[in-house]
Amino acid sequence: MSTFKSLHILNYRIWFFGALVSNIGTWMQRTAQDWLVFDHLTDHDAGAMGITMALQLGPQLFLAPVAGLVADRYSRRQLLLITQSTMALLSTGLGVVVVLGAGQLWHVYGFALLLGMVSALDAPVRQTFVSELVRDDYLPNAVALNSASFNVARMIGPAVAGLLTVAVGPGWVFLINTATFLAMLLSLWKIPSASLRRLPRAAAGKGRIREGLHYVRYRPDLVVVLVAVFIVGTLGLNFVLFIAAMVGTEFGLDADEFGLMNSIMAIGSVAGALLSAGRGKPRLRMIFGASAAFGVTSGLAALAPDYFWFGVALVPVGLFAITMMTSANGYVQTTTDPVMRGRVMALYMAIFMGGTPIGAPLVGWVANVAGARWALAVAAASGIIAALIGLVWIIRAQQLRIAFNRRARGLRHFRVVSRLGDVASPGDTANGADREQNPDDAVGR
Repeated sequence: MSTFKSLHILNYRIWFFGALVSNIGTWMQRTAQDWLVFDHLTDHDAGAMGITMALQLGPQLFLAPVAGLVADRYSRRQLLLITQSTMALLSTGLGVVVVLGAGQLWHVYGFALLLGMVSALDAPVRQTFVSELVRDDYLPNAVALNSASFNVARMIGPAVAGLLTVAVGPGWVFLINTATFLAMLLSLWKIPSASLRRLPRAAAGKGRIREGLHYVRYRPDLVVVLVAVFIVGTLGLNFVLFIAAMVGTEFGLDADEFGLMNSIMAIGSVAGALLSAGRGKPRLRMIFGASAAFGVTSGLAALAPDYFWFGVALVPVGLFAITMMTSANGYVQTTTDPVMRGRVMALYMAIFMGGTPIGAPLVGWVANVAGARWALAVAAASGIIAALIGLVWIIRAQQLRIAFNRRARGLRHFRVVSRLGDVASPGDTANGADREQNPDDAVGR
């Protein structure tokens, strides 16, 4: 099946299953950490959860330029061995502190910040390492399957973490996560360096970070995608915070139900990722259409009358959120010059993850002051606004207009046409323009 074609490649298959086990552990730790802050160390303080998320994701904003350049300059396999080992040690440290009963809120803040600093380097390396495992025509599929792996882990990890948090406490969940990093490290050792694709590396010298920013500046299609990702990532994708506030405050339930609700939403996320894997070329139309659908379904989730209907509403929320983000990720990677890919993806991850330090405390404050439902309304607004920005850009970039045909019938009187006819690629002003998609393909008129 075309949906799983990248799994026929041995190196990618080894990487996929190692990453799956590691991702399950990561989601277990995230769920246990959030519940530790929300229920054990504070009195259901969504704002404290927002601060924890901000500390863990904030370093993306400051370290992204350096992380992207490192990903373009050095061996990604070696970098991943370093970052994954370091994160395993941090997970162990936090687990030991909590198990010994010495854990305080500032401890969680400190470990979240350290983990965020290592993750800032790890993120662009992990994103671009896939391009060394598969050839370019398989890359959109491999990116989508990575997203599916991540969300299968989101479905399994929180449910297991919810049960373990109640049974043995969050500290032991952190220690179990340490063991799951071994799967990722083993998979990296099993992939021989000689079998990886040799891609161009960024040359040494000054101005390489500025070179990456300059590349994005003259790619307006990338700019509008990054703007949409920033808006939705900052205000709309704080799922753990939304779910904790709705489950703990609005419905008055416990860690079991919190973990289960994360897993239910992941059902939609996995479906969205698998659908993206089977589509082939990422399209701008899909990115912005999914953003609009995410906004609408988030609004419906905010109106859910009880726990059951909230769970039902979260399935399409997860589906459209992951459809948007997987399509955006695939579009950025497949239309970017390989020598620039690390720096561009570092900027992408900084915008995607780094917006959380702004959005998470704000949304947490809204949840504390106005209630969990209004916090979800903020997420709904972010999806609609991002979709409108994308629509306006597409209309202006392709000079679209509505044409009227008197001889047609019904709604066929009207059709959308472009004044440009056969337009040039949106990346023709950038290096490597011959690698870009034609806008007709990208927008998918």
